[in-house]
Amino acid sequence: MRIDLAGLFLVLTIAVVNAQQRTISFPSGVHFETGDTWTHEGRRYRLFGVQACIRGTVYRSKEGEEGDCGIRSIASLAALFSTGTIACQPIGAARTETALVVCAAEIDGATVDVGTALISSGAAFSATLPSGAPVTSAYAVAELTAKHHRTGLWSGTFDHPVTVLWGSR
Repeated sequence: MRIDLAGLFLVLTIAVVNAQQRTISFPSGVHFETGDTWTHEGRRYRLFGVQACIRGTVYRSKEGEEGDCGIRSIASLAALFSTGTIACQPIGAARTETALVVCAAEIDGATVDVGTALISSGAAFSATLPSGAPVTSAYAVAELTAKHHRTGLWSGTFDHPVTVLWGSR
């Protein structure tokens, strides 16, 4: 069997160029709606597999201070955007007004998955399906780790967004 290396190289090059063309960078001008959704240049983006704390729900710190849990999630996402260079890739074809994306942040020479960073720091949660199954198992593991170590929001008390959205699980 003969492999056409030139043809294979052309196909791989086209695939890389298409992926790079689909990459969306967010240098500035981002408006945060929630801790997992933002708008930029008239388009709405949402992190795939990530669920932020619901705006208007109460977070209570271990010291007893209360605040808006959703605002805390927004602050964490905004801090991540201000700390590093964010680049996102759309997931599938855009069929709604909101583009689902997976994003990477370049921070101090390291590339980190934005969803993992938010969830493992306790600023957001693993999104679930109405059945209670996680959208992504990697994010579910990150959430369990943050919960176990009482990181971020897990250091206090709050209504878990899955309970708010889907009822008791």
